Amino acid sequence: MWGKSFAAVFLAPLLAVALVGIVALLSPSPQRDTLPALLMFYPVWIGVIAVTFLFKSGARAWLWLGGATALGFGLLYAIKASGLVRLAA
Repeated sequence: MWGKSFAAVFLAPLLAVALVGIVALLSPSPQRDTLPALLMFYPVWIGVIAVTFLFKSGARAWLWLGGATALGFGLLYAIKASGLVRLAA
C-alpha cells in the first residue's frame, strides 16, 4: 500500500501535467483553450491518483505511471520540437 501511495503522490501530478500540456498544445485555439485546459488539471490529477490504487502492487504502479509520465513528457517535447505548434512569446 505504501508503494502505491508514494507513486500516487510523486507521479500522479507529473502525469497530469503531461496530459494536460499535450491537450493544451494540440488544441485548435491555444489562446482560448489554455485556461479550461489548466482547470482540467485537478480532475485529471485525482483520476490518476484513483487509477494508481487499481494496480496489484506498488512496483507495478511505479512502472506504469513512470513509463506513462516519461512517454507523456517525451511526447510533449516531440510536439514542441517538431514545429507542429507555434508558441506565442
